[in-house]
Formats: sequence, structure tokens, C-alpha cells
Amino acid sequence: MTVYMIIEIKVMNHELYSKYVEKVPEIIKKYGGRYLVRGGEVIPMFGNWNPERIIIIEFETKEQLRNCFNSAEYRKIAPFRENSTITKSVIVNEYLPPE
Repeated sequence: MTVYMIIEIKVMNHELYSKYVEKVPEIIKKYGGRYLVRGGEVIPMFGNWNPERIIIIEFETKEQLRNCFNSAEYRKIAPFRENSTITKSVIVNEYLPPE
């Protein structure tokens, strides 16, 4: 079943974060991920949520997603993100309504 990783990022150090952004797309692609949203304008609708940056990545399976973010390649660059942003993320399963 398709899964989506929804990520909210607040960038604290743009220079360091750019090193992460430069390398992460090839890792995502290698493990079968596909960006659906990567940045762009965020327009608040309800509540008090006004994130600086939203990213949505699609994977065909949870295993692909786990393999990607647990890979040696990703772990090597993760400190660039960890030390330059405040990040929140969730994984959401695709919803298939009953027929």
C-alpha cells in the first residue's frame, strides 16, 4: 500500500540545510520515493498552523520508506538536516475508500 511522508520544516541555518537539500533527492529516488510537494507557498486554512516549509514524499511501501531513511547514504547526510532545522514528520497510509 502506498505511503506518504509529510514533513514540516523550519530552517534555522540555510547554508547547512542547503547541503542536505543538494544530496537528499537522489537518495529518495534510489529507494523508490517521489516528491509530490517540495517547498512552495504554504497558505494557512484552519487552526493556528502556518508552517514555513512542507514536503510530501510518496513511497510504494512502508519498507521502501524505512529502507530509505535507515540507509547508510541517508544517515550520512541526516546531520545536515538535524543541525539546521526543526523538523516534524508523519507517515500516512493511502486511503482507499470502499467500493
